[in-house]
Amino acid sequence: MIVRNAAPEDAGAMAALLNAIIVLGGTTAHQHPKTEAQVRADYIDGPEALTCVVAEEDGQVIGFQAVGVWPGLPRGWGDIGTFVAPGVQAKGTGAALFAATCAAVRAKGLATLNATIRADNVPGLAYYGRIGFTDYARDPDWALEDGRKVGRVSRRFDL
Repeated sequence: MIVRNAAPEDAGAMAALLNAIIVLGGTTAHQHPKTEAQVRADYIDGPEALTCVVAEEDGQVIGFQAVGVWPGLPRGWGDIGTFVAPGVQAKGTGAALFAATCAAVRAKGLATLNATIRADNVPGLAYYGRIGFTDYARDPDWALEDGRKVGRVSRRFDL
């Protein structure tokens, strides 16, 4: 596996990966597919994107992790999102992405990372807990567009 900084030409593969996760449901708060242009702006080189790394295996993007500015977070905080292809989760991809992300955000002077995770996203909660994030807030009433309340858990990682 190779972990490297994301480049604009990765946006198509990243969108395909994210959209596959969205279609499966249950492990992301995203509810609508994203275009290549949206992925590039949101995660790679848009005004709120701070850093983004991808994991490749055999020339294919199998995961990515991005940190960006999020409204309402304190100064010095970044918001992290992690997306790993179904079938390769819990096999070290997330840990490898996080090591690269930590180096990048420390170089940018961030103090804390925020991860806001659906409360019903058991694999996501396990991942962020395993790499050292701790709970600091809960929103038990957060609902999907269809009205189902799934809640959210906010976790932090102090750099």
